[in-house]
Amino acid sequence: MDKIGGKLDSDDAENGVWFIYDGDCPICQMAAEALRIKKDYGTLHLLDARVSTDHPLMQEVNTRGLDLDQGMVIVADGEFHFGKGALKFMARYSERNGFFNWFTTSLFWSDFLARALYPLMRGGRNLLLRLRGVDKIRNLDK
Repeated sequence: MDKIGGKLDSDDAENGVWFIYDGDCPICQMAAEALRIKKDYGTLHLLDARVSTDHPLMQEVNTRGLDLDQGMVIVADGEFHFGKGALKFMARYSERNGFFNWFTTSLFWSDFLARALYPLMRGGRNLLLRLRGVDKIRNLDK
């Protein structure tokens, strides 16, 4: 699924874009540091899912059943984009400067490529975390 559910009904989702990611994952950290959303879309807010467990958006992620061990989340205009849908959002609304933004735009603009490559990226993330001895987020177990 690209978009999950309807609009967010909370005033906690300020204008702009929220990127909810795993702060212990080196790939996710790189994405958070490199991601640049087009200025006309608004400000980019970063939310580390391991640190901000009580944030209202994290609570909404859990309520919607979005497993952060299976994918990242982008919230924009109150809509939730999960996993490959989050990458497609990045490809559509990222600035074109920098390697990460170019890479995302090049690979995830199409449904076929996003569907084919996202499981490989998720597997690479999980392998890196295991090699570093980092446990899963387990946000849905809380």
